[in-house]
Amino acid sequence: MKRRDIIVVGASAGGLGALQTFIGGLPHDLAAAVFVVLHIGARRSAASAILNSSGPLPVAKAVDGGEIRNGHIHVAPPDYHLLLEPGCMRLTRGPRENRTRPAVDPLFRTAAEAYGSRVVGIIMSGTLSDGTAGFSAIRRCGGVTVVQDPDEAEYPGMPRNALRYVGADHCLPVAAIPDLVVRLSGGCPAETSKGAKEHSERLREPEKDDEVTGKYEMNQPVALTCPSCGGSLKETMVGQSPYYTCHIGHRFAIADMDAGQVEKLEESFEIALRTLNERAGLCRRMAEMALSNGHTLSSQRWDDARAEAEEKANVLKRFLEHDWISQPSAEDAW
Repeated sequence: MKRRDIIVVGASAGGLGALQTFIGGLPHDLAAAVFVVLHIGARRSAASAILNSSGPLPVAKAVDGGEIRNGHIHVAPPDYHLLLEPGCMRLTRGPRENRTRPAVDPLFRTAAEAYGSRVVGIIMSGTLSDGTAGFSAIRRCGGVTVVQDPDEAEYPGMPRNALRYVGADHCLPVAAIPDLVVRLSGGCPAETSKGAKEHSERLREPEKDDEVTGKYEMNQPVALTCPSCGGSLKETMVGQSPYYTCHIGHRFAIADMDAGQVEKLEESFEIALRTLNERAGLCRRMAEMALSNGHTLSSQRWDDARAEAEEKANVLKRFLEHDWISQPSAEDAW
């Protein structure tokens, strides 16, 4: 069996502890290079320093153009995607994928393209679906896919969605993954674990004919728009899961698309609430000025406009103060 010496790992919520366990189980003479994406966004992070004290292998932030060397672990820095090319790492501030940068999918996808069957992809604790499309690329290029057992993951969404939509070669407790990596990197065959599963569901909406009535109508949209930039989105299927990509490169798994829409709705409502509050203040001021100048009727109209703005603002406040109904989580839908 061919040696698998490019190990790519993705994790999100609850993933730091899982990564500490994984790195702590790797030997000092590992015959593979390890690359990690943890969802840290743009904020400063001590993840690489924390992980550096977790095991015998050196852990450092990835460096653009850095050499790929066995026995070293590199972590994507804040606000940069970590990509792999033949012989080196690359960092880029390209479009966010699944609402985050760094994201797991770009690492997995570029590793598969550059190193093919030499790649082992591992998904650990996290929510939603980042890494699922990358898993599909790794499997398509002959690599090996591994998920942390969702039943032990603090947040099982990422491993469960990978299993559900693409499948995995191995599904293991995180403490058992280092031994598997050692066997794979040494060229020793490893049987598919019993927990690895494949499951598929197609999420489709029936199409409806549009009607033009001259009024606001909530008809089925022709296309969805990007929650990040407002551009139109193209739907593609990765395994059995829909993915949405806009024309400048923002990319969303279906669960991340749902979360992005909710985030954009809240942002839009907050802008509307702010504007209504400002309008109420302006109308109040105009009413006071009209009254002081003896224009009673004009003052009353401005006061009515103020009351209208405050009433509509209160309606929006009730929307914002309640949670949104989102799609079932992976664990609920499993």
